[in-house]
Amino acid sequence: MNILVSAASRNGSTAEIADAIARILRGRGLSVTVAAPESVADVGDYDTFVLGSAVYTGHWLPPARALVERIEPLRGDRPVWLFSSGPVGDPKRTFVQQMGVDPAELAALREQTDAREHRMFAGRLVSERASFAQRVSLHVFRGLEGDFRDWRAIEQWADEIADTVVDSG
Repeated sequence: MNILVSAASRNGSTAEIADAIARILRGRGLSVTVAAPESVADVGDYDTFVLGSAVYTGHWLPPARALVERIEPLRGDRPVWLFSSGPVGDPKRTFVQQMGVDPAELAALREQTDAREHRMFAGRLVSERASFAQRVSLHVFRGLEGDFRDWRAIEQWADEIADTVVDSG
């Protein structure tokens, strides 16, 4: 069983989530490859997929969407899990809740992959890695800077994936 864990990430935060998921899966004795979506040469090499993307303005990044299109012909043959990373800031704030809505293309992504599940995880936004527009947002909308990722929730989800893969293998 060879599992691909791949995530499109602008500033590395979503890639770090992919690395954490891979670490948990490997800890359960599974064979895991971690690769950026644009570096995956042959999707046929994998039996299982865990695919993710940072979400910007409500959308997955193009490299992650392109990888989904490349695995679409395998739909139904191999299990797929999807995750997104995006909302930053205090989840009680309306503005942050709006960031936490599912990506606009989630229904299509699920259909293309027959995904077993999708999870949305909070993200990280720090000024030294932020684009100019993001730095302006950090100034205008106070309280968005920081690391809001819930590592326990991420690791728990990876354990659930491992349970399913081990039980079916």
